[in-house]
Amino acid sequence: MRWVMIVFALLATILNYVDRLAFNYLSAEGALRNLIPNDSFGYITTAFFIAYMISNAFSGFVIDRLGTRLGYALCMTFWTTASLVHAFARTPVQFGIARFFLGIGEAGNWPAAIKLTNEWFTPAERSTATGLFNSGAALGAIIAPPLISYLGITYGWKATFIVIGIIGYLWVAAFWFIYYTPKNILKEAAAKPIPAKQLIKNKFVLQLTLTKFLMDPVWYFITFWIGRYLVDVHHWSLLKIGIYAMIPFIAADAGNILGGLFTQMLIKKGIDVSKARKISIGLFGGLTALSLILGPLVITTPATALVVLALAGFGHAAYTGNTMAVPGDVVPKNSIATVWGLVSVGAGLGGAVFQFLSGISVTYLSIKFNYSVAYNTVFIGYGVLAFLAVMVMLFVMQPFKKDKHLYAHSFLNKNEVSSS
Repeated sequence: MRWVMIVFALLATILNYVDRLAFNYLSAEGALRNLIPNDSFGYITTAFFIAYMISNAFSGFVIDRLGTRLGYALCMTFWTTASLVHAFARTPVQFGIARFFLGIGEAGNWPAAIKLTNEWFTPAERSTATGLFNSGAALGAIIAPPLISYLGITYGWKATFIVIGIIGYLWVAAFWFIYYTPKNILKEAAAKPIPAKQLIKNKFVLQLTLTKFLMDPVWYFITFWIGRYLVDVHHWSLLKIGIYAMIPFIAADAGNILGGLFTQMLIKKGIDVSKARKISIGLFGGLTALSLILGPLVITTPATALVVLALAGFGHAAYTGNTMAVPGDVVPKNSIATVWGLVSVGAGLGGAVFQFLSGISVTYLSIKFNYSVAYNTVFIGYGVLAFLAVMVMLFVMQPFKKDKHLYAHSFLNKNEVSSS
C-alpha cells in the first residue's frame, strides 16, 4: 500500500504543475499574449508566489492538525477550484487574483506529500520516495506543454482550464476513499504539532528556509519562463514549444529518481545518512549552478539552450529530492508538514522576489540590448543563487541528525527519543 500512497502524491504533484503551468503556456503566444505582456506576466507570477509564501506559513501546520487525508484533500480541492476560475478571468488583474488563490492552495502539496512519505517510508528509503513523488513536478512540466498546447489550440484557453479542473476533482474523490495512516505510527502522527513559534527559532529551520529562498527560484524560472524564452530569443511557436519544451523536464524527472537512488546506494555502502545526503546535495546542486553560470558561453542555438536547461533541471531535481528527505532526519513525524511549510516560506518569498526581478530585467535589458543578452544575464544570476544555496547546505548547516530540542517539544518522552 505504501506504493499506492506515494503514487497519489505523485499524481497530485503532476496536477499541481499542470495547473500551475497552464496559464504560462497559454499566455506565451496567441490570444492571451497580447493581454499579458512580459512586465504584467512578472507581476502576475509574483502574485502567485506571494500567496505561496503566505500559505506556506500556515498550510503545513493545518495539515499536521487535520491529518494527511483531510489536509491533502482540502489543498487539492482549493487549488483545483482556483485553477478552474482562470477560465472566467478577462483582465491581468483578474488573472492575478486567480493566480493568488492558486498559490494559496498549491503550497500545501509539498508539506502534505512529505508528511505522507514520512508516514509510509523508512529513513533509508525516504530520499527515493521523495524523489518519486517530486518527479511529479517534472512530469507535470513534461505533460503540460503538449497537453496545454493541444487543448488550447483545439478547444481554446477557457475550455483548457475547465478540463484540468475536472481532473483534479477526480483525484480528490479517489484519495478520500483510499488513503489512511499506517497503524504503527498513528500515535506519533496524530500528536499535537510542535508550536510554530518554537520552530521559527530553530537554527535548522531558519537555515533550510534560507536555502529554499536561494534555490527554489531557479526551478521556478525554468518552468515559468521557458515558453517565453523560446518565443522571445528563438522565435518558436506554441506548437513547437509543445513538442520540445519538455526536454529539460524529462531530464529533471530522471534527476528526481536517480538523485534519490544515488543517496540510497551511498547509505547501503555504509556511509552515514547525513554525509550521504550532503554528498548528493553538493554534487547535484553544483551541477545546477555551473550549468546556468557557464550556459551563456555555449548557448548558440535552441538545441544548446535546451541542453543547458536540461542539465540545470536534472541537477535541481536531484538536489531537491535529497533536501526534501532532510526534515525527516531531524524533526518528529507529528511536525514534518509544519516544518516543511515554514521553510517553504523561503521558496515563496524567493519566488516572488526573483520572479519580479526577472520580469523587470528581461523587459529592461531586452530594450537596452536584446532578448539574448537579457536572458543570458538572468541565467547567470540564477546560477549564482544555486551556488549560494549549496554553500549553505554543505558548510553552514550542521549534520542532519535528530534534534533533541524539537523532540522535547513533541509528544515523545525521553526514553522514546533515545530509543528512536
